[in-house]
Amino acid sequence: MTKKIFAIIVLAITLCTGCNEKNNGGDIRNVQIPDWSPSELYSDDDIETACQTVKEYFSSTFSGCTLTKLYYPGDTYTDNYNKWVPEQYDADEAIVLLSSFDVDSSGGDGSLNPNSTYDNWSWILIRNKDGDWEHVDHGY
Repeated sequence: MTKKIFAIIVLAITLCTGCNEKNNGGDIRNVQIPDWSPSELYSDDDIETACQTVKEYFSSTFSGCTLTKLYYPGDTYTDNYNKWVPEQYDADEAIVLLSSFDVDSSGGDGSLNPNSTYDNWSWILIRNKDGDWEHVDHGY
């Protein structure tokens, strides 16, 4: 009898863990990351690592949301941020990514419009020379 109870408890924990994975953060399972034009500011690895940083942040904090697209908008777009972001955050450089995501009926954390889509949502990341990207801001 105790083996059956133990098996049921393990199954329940496993199922709840799977449910919580989506409910505690945003869904990034099917995000599209289109190819970007070659950058003179960043290597492909720099951009890929920045995308991973955003995906990790989104999946841990954007409950009730599904990230559908994440992309590097190009050097011209980011260069505008590189003029003031590094100084504001005491960093060597910044990168900006743009995204689209859907919000379910919960409205995410309550600050987003329920049942809506956000396009051109910006993600600002910074780093010091040879350091890791750090998310510092997001929004319109």
